[in-house]
Amino acid sequence: MPATVYQLIHLVSLFVLFGYTFYAFAAPAETRKRVLMVTGIASLLVLISGFGLMAKVYQNQFQGWMIVKLVAWLGLSALAGIGYRRRGAVGVLAVIALVLLVAAVAAVYIKPAL
Repeated sequence: MPATVYQLIHLVSLFVLFGYTFYAFAAPAETRKRVLMVTGIASLLVLISGFGLMAKVYQNQFQGWMIVKLVAWLGLSALAGIGYRRRGAVGVLAVIALVLLVAAVAAVYIKPAL
């Protein structure tokens, strides 16, 4: 597949993951199973398409900024489940989600050499 397809899958699944994570912060408990299913699938697509992009664009050369992206992905993937368990900490979790998103996007454009 071309790198553009991987990039499109990566971005769309990231939007779904981010949107459903924030939905999980406000959704009733009855939606837990469906929301966690959607965020899990979106998270898997983010991971697979990210490694597909790494293979196509960077010829499997793992770079330091990709560690920042992996940590942000792991944190964002966990937040939907945590949001259902800790309803009192939703404000803090939302800030953490935003910080993780900004860090991941900044890592793409700044590309720190870690």
